[in-house]
Amino acid sequence: MKENVIQPKIRAIIGLGNPGPKYYRTRHSIGFRILDELAQQYGGVWHEKDEMAYSNIIIGEEPVTLIKPQTFMNSSGKVIPGLLKRGIKAENILVVHDELELPFGSLRFKVGGSHRGHNGLRSIIDVCGKDFIRLRFGIGRPREGEVPIDQYVLAIFKEPQHEVEELISQAIAMLEEVLRNHSI
Repeated sequence: MKENVIQPKIRAIIGLGNPGPKYYRTRHSIGFRILDELAQQYGGVWHEKDEMAYSNIIIGEEPVTLIKPQTFMNSSGKVIPGLLKRGIKAENILVVHDELELPFGSLRFKVGGSHRGHNGLRSIIDVCGKDFIRLRFGIGRPREGEVPIDQYVLAIFKEPQHEVEELISQAIAMLEEVLRNHSI
């Protein structure tokens, strides 16, 4: 049985996605959907500034800033300098993103590691290093020869919508647990 690892306080959660309604329900924008639901549950209001949408909420007694980069995925790291200026270090950041390497329905935390070809993670790592926490939302890989990866991640989930919504709820419960207990 894996013991929980105590982590520094999470001060910012970045949900990865692509801006605009065209991309909202795609696999690549699951981070946006999770943060939108989290903000709604905690009475968060979205504001826009410096190529990002942000919402300040409190979970338990912990204030946290939710961030949705409003650049496209490959430039997600542009939100990091503003966080660093506010004293929010990589270890205080949690990034929610789609993960090809996990089957659909898997939700896992990970600390550090490489980008494994995910351009949003690559952009963030390029700015602040790899020592942030990740909530990986498994989207699985397309079957061989089905479609290229870039088309797959930019496609709407083929799985039943109620399953996607249930996974979003599970992801939120996992985020709440981490914020309350400072451990993964």
